[in-house]
This record gives sequence, structure tokens and C-alpha cells, in this order.
Amino acid sequence: MRITGLAGPDVGQIQAALTGAALRMTTLDVNVAKLEASVARFRFVQGLSVSSRGSHAVTIHVAEQVPVAVAEFGSESRVVAADGRLVGGAVPGVRLPRLPLAQAPTGPTVSAPGARSAVAVLAAAPYALISHIANATWSAQHGVVVQLRKGPQLYFGAAVELAKKWRSAIAVLQNKYSVGASYIVLTDPVHPAAGVGVSPSRAAALGLATGAGSG
Repeated sequence: MRITGLAGPDVGQIQAALTGAALRMTTLDVNVAKLEASVARFRFVQGLSVSSRGSHAVTIHVAEQVPVAVAEFGSESRVVAADGRLVGGAVPGVRLPRLPLAQAPTGPTVSAPGARSAVAVLAAAPYALISHIANATWSAQHGVVVQLRKGPQLYFGAAVELAKKWRSAIAVLQNKYSVGASYIVLTDPVHPAAGVGVSPSRAAALGLATGAGSG
């Protein structure tokens, strides 16, 4: 049995619940209603679909609506799911990064290219890190920029190879030699670079002259 589609904070618990329920069934008689009941308590699960191949291979796909950011535009704010959909107000118990938007979305999803790239980067992050991210923005110079709440800025560049870039970011952050870095460049996940000083984008945000930082 395979379980796909999981990305939120309850991955292990959902897998255990579905596996426990599935073990009480046969592959020829999968009761989707009972599977759904087993994960009904998980607030981000929206539904399940089950497919089978032969008499032994069963795949359970979990549709989740995992919040990854709070989009801010004007005086309004909306929670954004991992697929870019605007899903409502605050999520109790979850501290989400800010996603500043230059203008209000015109549809049910975040549509501006830079903002969509930022959402993709946040959606690819290990969910345990989401609460440690202050905001995600986009700039022409650095692509997607993630600001950690108590740490450096992360320059992701284009929203590609995101799993590799996050692994690289975590490895650099865990390296004692990166202590004090103000930014980490991840555009090449194989060769990340940490820098000290005020980065150009941070300087601009603070109203300082660009080029104030090193690297």
C-alpha cells in the first residue's frame, strides 16, 4: 500500500491512521468511507481517493489544504494554501510567514508570478520550519527571499530544485561556521554560500544605500 499527497504537520499520524484502517480491509474490498473516517480529525485533510492495480497494489491519495503563508494586501490578509489558493482567515495554533502582495488577488488564488514562486518555496519547506519563517518575498536580484525569524535571509533564486535547496539551507544553518551569517545564497544548492553583513535587498528594505553588505 502506498500513501501519497501528504505534506503538512500531521504526516506521521495520518499515515498511521490510514495504515491501521487499511489493515482491517482486503485490497479487493477497500472501504473509502472508513478510511475517510480514520482521518476525519485531521483538520487539513480535504478528502481521499483510492486506486488499485491488480490484487495487491493499492494507492491512497490524500488531498490536503495545508496553510503555508498569510497573504497581506492593503489592510486585508488571507491564509494561503500550499497550492496557492486563498483559504480563509487565521489558522489557530499555526504561526505562518507573511506574504506581502503589491495588490489584492483578482481570483481565488495567488496569481502574481513572484508571489506564486514564494508560495512554492514555502510549500516545499519541511513543515516544522514554517513557524520559524517571518516572510517570503521576491526580488529581481535574488528571486525568492525567505527571511527566518531568528536567522539569516535565504536566497532561493528561481523556484526550482526546491527540495535540494531546502536540504542545503538546513545543512548550512546546522554548520557552526555559519553562525552570524546574515544571508545564505542557495541558487546553486550544491554550492551554497553564506555571507555576513547587510545584504543589498535587506539594505533596501531598511532604507540604506544598496551595496552596504559583503558578498
